[in-house]
Amino acid sequence: MAHDTAHESNSKRIWTVFIILSAITLVEVILGIIKPDFLVHTYFISLKLLNWIFIILTIWKAYYITWAFMHMEGETKGLRRSVVWTAGFLIVYLVFILLTEGDYVHEVMNRGHVAWDF
Repeated sequence: MAHDTAHESNSKRIWTVFIILSAITLVEVILGIIKPDFLVHTYFISLKLLNWIFIILTIWKAYYITWAFMHMEGETKGLRRSVVWTAGFLIVYLVFILLTEGDYVHEVMNRGHVAWDF
């Protein structure tokens, strides 16, 4: 009897994860298709607000995938922090580097040579 309860619990957990990840993906797809004007023409730290929403939703999905499929909710606090904080730092660093270099390349393409005066 306990085996049936565990199976039902696992099925419920799988469906919950599926629904949450599907909902986030659906929001991303809808925003990508519709592209609301106020999100496309509003800039925050030299990036469109729509792009920031995509970045945040993608990081949220990655965190939830780690939480659910790597079973982080059942691990010790130290292991959770070491996995999530390390990945979080690397993701933030990657986004920063991509945005900085991408903005520089965009400026070079639009204005020609751009010198960084330090």
